[in-house]
Amino acid sequence: MRGPVAPKNPEKKRAGFYIMREKEVFGAPQEDGSGVQFLYESDGRLVNSARIVGNIQDEEMLSCLKSVEGFRSLVHSIGVSIDAETPEEDIEFVFQMYGKQNLYGGGTAIKLSLKGNGIEQKILLEQIKWSEDDKEPGQIRFRFPKPGQKAKVSVMLYVQNGFQVPEQGEEDTPNLTGEAAESMIARSLLSLGNPFRMKKVIEKAKQGEDVTLAFIGGSITQGAGAVPIHRECYAWKTCCAFKDRFGVGENVHYLKAGVGGTPSELGMIRFERDVLRKQEKPDLIVIEFAVNDEGDETKGVCYESLVRKVLQLPWNPAVILLFSVFANDWNLQERLSPVGYYYHLPMVSVRDAVSPQFGLPKEQGGVISRNQFFYDMFHPSNLGHLIMAKCLDYLFEAADNSLAGSEDSSILQEKCTPVLGCDFQDVQLLDRKSLCQDAVICCGSFDGTDCDLQCVEMDLDLTPTPQFPYNWQYRGEELIREMIPFTMEITCKSLLLVFKDSGETNAGKAEVYVDHKQILTANPLENGWTHCNAVILFKGKETKTHNITIRPAQGEERKNFTILGFGYVK
Repeated sequence: MRGPVAPKNPEKKRAGFYIMREKEVFGAPQEDGSGVQFLYESDGRLVNSARIVGNIQDEEMLSCLKSVEGFRSLVHSIGVSIDAETPEEDIEFVFQMYGKQNLYGGGTAIKLSLKGNGIEQKILLEQIKWSEDDKEPGQIRFRFPKPGQKAKVSVMLYVQNGFQVPEQGEEDTPNLTGEAAESMIARSLLSLGNPFRMKKVIEKAKQGEDVTLAFIGGSITQGAGAVPIHRECYAWKTCCAFKDRFGVGENVHYLKAGVGGTPSELGMIRFERDVLRKQEKPDLIVIEFAVNDEGDETKGVCYESLVRKVLQLPWNPAVILLFSVFANDWNLQERLSPVGYYYHLPMVSVRDAVSPQFGLPKEQGGVISRNQFFYDMFHPSNLGHLIMAKCLDYLFEAADNSLAGSEDSSILQEKCTPVLGCDFQDVQLLDRKSLCQDAVICCGSFDGTDCDLQCVEMDLDLTPTPQFPYNWQYRGEELIREMIPFTMEITCKSLLLVFKDSGETNAGKAEVYVDHKQILTANPLENGWTHCNAVILFKGKETKTHNITIRPAQGEERKNFTILGFGYVK
């Protein structure tokens, strides 16, 4: 009879650092019946994960994470563990490298199938067959057998010999009660402003009348980082807090209109479509663009235009300005808060709440670590979203306990001169559905409809809604006749173009002409992913008739380009 085989000598523990640590993930529904959580690592995200989660400060090591070549020189193996609700089922882990020529399909896909039992499994990089097209670490995804499944995941990068990494110590569980937490939340109240409108909404809710809370912003308002995105996002938690504090029965209603990666330049165009849809008249509107507007070419004019657009609504809704924050403590609060002060609006700063206490021990006021608050460098975790909701709830409580304030329905008449500018206050959407009598359009070869669009989870819906489905698409790869440009004659003061960004190799540039003069070459590959890009074509003080022509750039006639829509001011 043969005895047991002697075990191999244990492998010497290799140094490593976390890029994910007990991160919550959720399988969003896919067409094939599975559920997938995508976690993007490009554009500096992996570097910041190493800094925040793994406490890596060595610039040489961080630099290695920017390219696949550097990644391979630094990383010996990848350790993955998944603690799932169904530990007996297989879950697929994929670390996708982006390609140089074919962004999504050309790079190496490192795959591992493992059980959700919390036991770490390793992938040795020396056993991977690498692609010659590899450019940079692109995304991590977890694929579940069924949608709606949740898990906590950890991913550790074990380093090659010769690299030193900090000890990956344990983190204390945050305590969101007590004096330190209360002080943190209280710091978020940047300004109560004039609480008149907000108190009216609160009283309306207390009396049992229907009240609607609406939220417009970027990916944080969409719910990015929240797991699941529809129930754990700050917007829904804020609505629940308002309902618990002031609601009667089911009289508090909810609208969420966040679109990832987009600024107020797009928000002002889509406001009526996404927030006032179906004749909705929200009583309270939260505006969150403080981390999205860095690329706003007007440096705040679009933001103030959106604020004024909301303030001038005839039913006088309450308006709250929310300043979220990135993991490097950055936002545009200094640029945008003067708008709030000028119109006496309530303002909540997440940066002022959490950033001062990051890195502090508990005895000095530390409540939550940077790693615990953030899901990645841009978005809050479930705890982060909860803290954001607590900050807004603190504002509600402060408004309820404050003096009434003064009637401000004529605020725009009193303050007709803007702080930064209001050129786009009356901007309207023009697309294939919302055509206007001031525009005559000949779509020419832009006669297709693009269905591969940026999609977002609206309200409590987990099924994403396509953005700008009523578009004009030029499909050069299928063109079998002479190319005819898109032309439009429009009478207006100002005009913005919204076009589709893409990471696909078949996306091409387009030349944009205003009154027969080229003013822009729109490049859908500049941002590298599928989303909506709004740019100003012209801004004027007088209403005039203009001729717009859009055609494929020279040499790009066999590629595709999508006009999502326009924003125009009469």
